[in-house]
Amino acid sequence: MAHDAPQATGPSKLVIRNIGLLLSGALEKPILDGDTIVAENGKISAIGRFKDVNTEGATTVVDANGTTVAPGLIDSHVHPVAGDWTPRQNQTNWIDSYLHGGVTTMISAGEVHMPGRPRDVVGLKAMAIFAQRAFWTLRPGGVKVHAGAPVIECEMVEDDFKELAAAGVKLLGEVGLGGVKDGPTARKMVGWARKYGIQSTIHTGGPSIPGSGLIDKDVVLEADTDVVGHINGGHTALPDDQIRCICEGCKRGLELVHNGNERSALFTLRTAREMGDLHRVILGTDAPAGSGVQPLGILRMVSMLSSLGDLPAELAFCLATGNTARMRELDCGLIEVGRSADFVLMDKAQHSPGKNILESVQLGDLPGIGMTIIDGIVRTQRSRNTPPAGKVPEIIIGH
Repeated sequence: MAHDAPQATGPSKLVIRNIGLLLSGALEKPILDGDTIVAENGKISAIGRFKDVNTEGATTVVDANGTTVAPGLIDSHVHPVAGDWTPRQNQTNWIDSYLHGGVTTMISAGEVHMPGRPRDVVGLKAMAIFAQRAFWTLRPGGVKVHAGAPVIECEMVEDDFKELAAAGVKLLGEVGLGGVKDGPTARKMVGWARKYGIQSTIHTGGPSIPGSGLIDKDVVLEADTDVVGHINGGHTALPDDQIRCICEGCKRGLELVHNGNERSALFTLRTAREMGDLHRVILGTDAPAGSGVQPLGILRMVSMLSSLGDLPAELAFCLATGNTARMRELDCGLIEVGRSADFVLMDKAQHSPGKNILESVQLGDLPGIGMTIIDGIVRTQRSRNTPPAGKVPEIIIGH
């Protein structure tokens, strides 16, 4: 199993130079003018031209060799269990494998695959607190896993949410995967969660696993969760008219997942763009699931939405980075001073017909990943999962 990745033991300074393209993760300005990033002690301290920033005293220097630097990708919807193992597929090292797909942060939508998952109130609270604590301590491959997302049950009262929040729980698992499947009960409990700073997500569409059920537009709109989980179904999507009704009827996050209906994902994307609400669209995989695990799932979503959804690639990457970071209140996902120094360095895949990485993605190809960095520390170099990149970065100083 992938174990806790090493952290910096002293003052650190990372310099990434010779950047060919700098993607910010922000829809309002997706491409930055700069060829150098400096990060000190895991946080971005400067962005700009090499001649204009202070690179003295670097403990690690990366020559990007003209490749693209983007914020580390964020998977807004995963179902972790214990460490880097999933009983759903009896697979180990799946989180570390996602790192090789450029994912540096994951958000749990509920630890629903835990064998013998308790459904009584005491048990579900204990499991959520355990998961939050465990993944706060464990960083498989360095990946940040925000876990501890209880699946709510009808017997819960307001004090249960207050207790969870006091213990450090900040997320709810998908509403609808437990006993709460009706709008009024969901809205009451989502309100309690919000009162104590816990963010909520709802299952949307047909049932996905035993115990889940249909959650239609009426329940989604009445529950008023912070994120409309897999609005394109996980796997079975709602009809188009219900998806449009959700998009128009609330101003919450619209989550598109790899393990969903691709046609419905494209419909949601078009609807959000027509409404001027592209900032509401975020991406996840909804894995591990019956479809397995998808180390390249977020990259595949970026490529699919760009190529089939006619979305410029630099904007598509924002859906997997800055949009999610802002909605989930994370300190990563955007390349700006003060944010976590989490990056993915990539280039167009070898032999892609695109002239550059953006054109290749908009043609439907996946980029090749040459390096991932989390908290200013190089975690991987050439990806074992993506196609080989045309150009790759290299470490000049450090290791």
